[in-house]
Amino acid sequence: MSEVPRRSSTRAVVIGGSIAGMLAAAAVKDYVNNVDIIEAHGLPDGPGPRTGVPQAAHIHFLHEGGANAIESLLPGTIDQLLAAGANRIPMTTNMVIYSPEGWYRRWRKSTHFMISASRDLTDSVVRDQVRKAPHVRVRTNTKVVGLLGDRRKVTGVRVQTADGTETEVHADLVIDASGRSTRTPQWLSGLGITGLVEKRIDSGLVYASRLYRAPVPTHNWPMIGVHADPQLPQPGNAGGMLPIEGDRWHVSLMGAPGGQPTRDADAFQAFARTLRHPILADLLALAEPLTDVSVTHSTANHRYFYERLTSWPEGLVALGDSVASFNPVYAQGIAVTAQGAVALRSLLVRGLPSGLARRAQHAIARPVDTAWTLAIGSDIRFPTTTGASPNIADRLLQRYVSRLSRTATGSFHAATALTDVLAMKAAPTSLVTPCVLVTALAGPLRPQLDGPQFTPAERKLLAGLTTGGGSLG
Repeated sequence: MSEVPRRSSTRAVVIGGSIAGMLAAAAVKDYVNNVDIIEAHGLPDGPGPRTGVPQAAHIHFLHEGGANAIESLLPGTIDQLLAAGANRIPMTTNMVIYSPEGWYRRWRKSTHFMISASRDLTDSVVRDQVRKAPHVRVRTNTKVVGLLGDRRKVTGVRVQTADGTETEVHADLVIDASGRSTRTPQWLSGLGITGLVEKRIDSGLVYASRLYRAPVPTHNWPMIGVHADPQLPQPGNAGGMLPIEGDRWHVSLMGAPGGQPTRDADAFQAFARTLRHPILADLLALAEPLTDVSVTHSTANHRYFYERLTSWPEGLVALGDSVASFNPVYAQGIAVTAQGAVALRSLLVRGLPSGLARRAQHAIARPVDTAWTLAIGSDIRFPTTTGASPNIADRLLQRYVSRLSRTATGSFHAATALTDVLAMKAAPTSLVTPCVLVTALAGPLRPQLDGPQFTPAERKLLAGLTTGGGSLG
């Protein structure tokens, strides 16, 4: 991408040094003279844990739509991730997934991919890429305590250092990427901007996660997942296993109210055995635990509908979890943020004209809409969910998607259509095109699998570790 001329003395301030903050900086760095990233905590050197990211302890993967967006903002990032040990997982070729409708087939032809790595590694590679730019500066241990300006235009931020000193930082553009702890709703209210719509939909899901030393090489090892079935009477339990750098398995188990996992390390494998299939428990029995169990209850879907406000100040944009956060089971957060950053960058090609911030907020809302539709459409199926319940239209749509998912267990076309949406490459409306409707009506073209589908090479590796039988036999 060619760099466009910058106006003299233009500055952007990014609130938050998270991956959202780094991607925001990547979006604007070619269009302003200076970028200041204001981070309330310190930042690690290399792939270490960062304060304020409790979800980093749980499995993360980057959908193709998000990976492509990051690559567009920061060319070479995916190659660096892979060089550091991340896995490029072809979908559905290297996925062993037990959906409520049955086992998905591992089609030989791959149509999409995902990147599997620890959150710490992904953050580190993106952070290092952004900080290469000489005009990007990170101020750590500094907190943004307020906005400068008025209801018509934000002109900067007021910051406070660790010793309590407050100063003003003036800017042409302020981007709030501070995440779930965002203060933008309160700041807008203080400016006299009211009427913000906020929604919170919570399935009550609890995450418990642990790292394991894999007993097999993890390069080209499949992702393993057992999904919850909302039609069953017991709590909606699920689990996933991702191959990550260092020949490790990252394992997360999820449970709804009435069947939630705990921090008890001795109960982790036992909880995995309560899922709809024992595959994860059987694999964990072969692996060496490397960490304690980390638990989070922060799994609600939460959104601010900034794009609906009738008044929005020039010079202010919100991005990432500051706008919307999702149940992490769907792995949408980073992809939505990256696509929102790309949308912001596309508007900056014309400089910083009047109305840019409002247009940017509407553009950022589009990938949020897609992820929100998917997350809410899935979570409202569970009886434990609060904040929303399915209406007649929702129930009809759920029945259709369930039929399409059952078709996908034996139809490459149906599997590809679903993967297009899950990979953040297509909108949910693509699932109701005439071609896909006919496919769903026809049903699966092949009989359902009666168990997990491992390749001959994978079975050979597992055979050397087990005596046969069970879900791995």
